[in-house]
Amino acid sequence: MDLRNLAVPGSTFAIRVTPGASRAGLSRIEDGQLRVAVTAVPEKGRANDAVRRMLAKSLGVAPTRLTLLRGQTSRDKLYRLD
Repeated sequence: MDLRNLAVPGSTFAIRVTPGASRAGLSRIEDGQLRVAVTAVPEKGRANDAVRRMLAKSLGVAPTRLTLLRGQTSRDKLYRLD
């Protein structure tokens, strides 16, 4: 999914994560929230890293420009584009 039109510095992205999925993917759900499915397991930050890389690729930015604001150990996360 191409989200380049949302790549505005200072924007926040509400994410609902499904770790350990059989297939990775990104989709929109209601209220502007994004749903991200990653094959990585939620151990040692692997799933968070996979979500960051997938979101960055969809936005067309470097993964280092995304900051996790909330949800380090939760399925609901909030990222900010710096």
